[in-house]
Amino acid sequence: MQKQYKLFLDDIRNVEQVFPALTNSDFVVIRSYTAFVSYIEQNGLPYFISFDNDLGEDETGQVLEDGYACTKWLVYKSNLDLRELKYNVHSANPVAKKQIESLLTNYINHLNNNK
Repeated sequence: MQKQYKLFLDDIRNVEQVFPALTNSDFVVIRSYTAFVSYIEQNGLPYFISFDNDLGEDETGQVLEDGYACTKWLVYKSNLDLRELKYNVHSANPVAKKQIESLLTNYINHLNNNK
């Protein structure tokens, strides 16, 4: 049986900044694309993910892989069944927020229509 957990993806914010009634102890808090992929590969798909998009820069100023990259990994590379996934996109970046929501919604609808 898969372990049930909630995942919070954000490089800076803590859970209570997005969900005032909750804390970091209510989620697995992930700060990067690499940690996101690694944690899900090791622990299975969470039942809920809250996505930030912009996940910062490295020490040279290069923009790091973002929440949309995490979403694309889930859809195109993870081979996980996302039909039951619940999600929230708390990114302040409106374009990226729409991209993440659209990709997940369209993919989950596709899975549900092609059972």
